Amino acid sequence: MRFLVVDDSPTMRRIVVNALRSFGHEDVVEAEDGQDALAKLHTESVDFVITDWNMPNMNGLELTKAIRSDSNFSELPILMVTTRGLKQDIVEALQAKVNNFVVKPFTPAVLKEKIEALV
Repeated sequence: MRFLVVDDSPTMRRIVVNALRSFGHEDVVEAEDGQDALAKLHTESVDFVITDWNMPNMNGLELTKAIRSDSNFSELPILMVTTRGLKQDIVEALQAKVNNFVVKPFTPAVLKEKIEALV
């Protein structure tokens, strides 16, 4: 399974990638914002998207809406990993059709549990 990890923070991308590797997922593509992620979706084969919400150029919510509006990617699992944990934020993300939601900070075990619930 190939993951696309989208976050404007290189440190956060490294944390997510290392967590994925710790439970056996070695095939990872990285993107620094939603625009970069959309470009990579069109050039790379991706099975699962893990995205931050707050990013420049195109945020995670806009990325989710763009993915869902493209028939080629409309069924792609999307996990949002963000500091935004208010109920209204979670509702907004779910309305955009994010499959699941993790609030930072998180443990690798929580990330693994959320991913496994979607695959």
